Amino acid sequence: MTTQPSGGGGPPAPDPYPAVMVDAQVLDGMPRRLFAATPTRLTTWVDCPRRYRFTYLDPRPKGAPWAHSSVGAAAHNALRDWWNEPLAERTPDTAVALVRRRWLTDGFRDEAQSEQWREGIAAAVGTYVSGLDPSDEPVGVERTVAATTSRLALSGRVDRIDDRVGEDGERELVVVDYKTGRRPSSVEDARSSLALAVYVAGARRTLHQRSRRVELHHVPTNTVAAFEHTEASLARQLARADEIGDEASNAQTVWRETLQRKAEDAKAGDLDAVDAIDAVFPPRPSAACCWCDFRSSCPDGRESSHSLVPWAALGDSEGQGPPGQLGAK
Repeated sequence: MTTQPSGGGGPPAPDPYPAVMVDAQVLDGMPRRLFAATPTRLTTWVDCPRRYRFTYLDPRPKGAPWAHSSVGAAAHNALRDWWNEPLAERTPDTAVALVRRRWLTDGFRDEAQSEQWREGIAAAVGTYVSGLDPSDEPVGVERTVAATTSRLALSGRVDRIDDRVGEDGERELVVVDYKTGRRPSSVEDARSSLALAVYVAGARRTLHQRSRRVELHHVPTNTVAAFEHTEASLARQLARADEIGDEASNAQTVWRETLQRKAEDAKAGDLDAVDAIDAVFPPRPSAACCWCDFRSSCPDGRESSHSLVPWAALGDSEGQGPPGQLGAK
């Protein structure tokens, strides 16, 4: 799961599973150190190694919280809690009440804007759950799954895992990811998502059941974009994860062995130290840097983007887009 405006960039969701190094056995019997990471960690490296450094290795203060993150968090928390309600209480009205109960006011322009968006997403969540069978218990709700490759120990938290009958009549696990972003998700979004592929691999290993299908449920428009992985498509995504993980792991090793001691010098303006760190953790500036939580700590990001108000992703220039145009995950 992520919390950023679809198609427009956005601040990443906090990664609740920090990377560690894990021992595993390889074919020759010698222990190999697997790099443990989540999809969020891997995609952060791809997006910007400097942001990766600021997030995981060399912490910097973050900017103000985003309103669209508050919208997304309220929807996700309400949908999680809805499944924890007694069966008789799993109604649209309960879902609406849960959004209101879980509401966060961070990032909104004022109370009126916050209330407008609270009621908009509450109505959308209520409509969404009206299409669910409350007696059809998911296998997992915000379930942590894990899988390993020859190089990585991967983990992630899945919004929902359903147990369904596939087209061939066999039971299988379906990975469901909620979206509350500005635009509905596409089949291409589902196909290309590294996170969803990792969740499939993790569901297989953790729950010991077949899994191929991934679904992006866009709550504001009550639409679903789905893709069924083949063994080949899943292998390609996991190979991609290995490549990214190798890069991030190697960079962290250099940080630990040589660069960490240069960090204070870099903060003090030592250009040689700055250059040495940037050679391993380079910035990738673009207009999308306007969404970065660390923009204030990144001169390259400030030069390539403009500053945004915390409610900028909600819709129009006043942050008051109509229902179905929410600017969150």
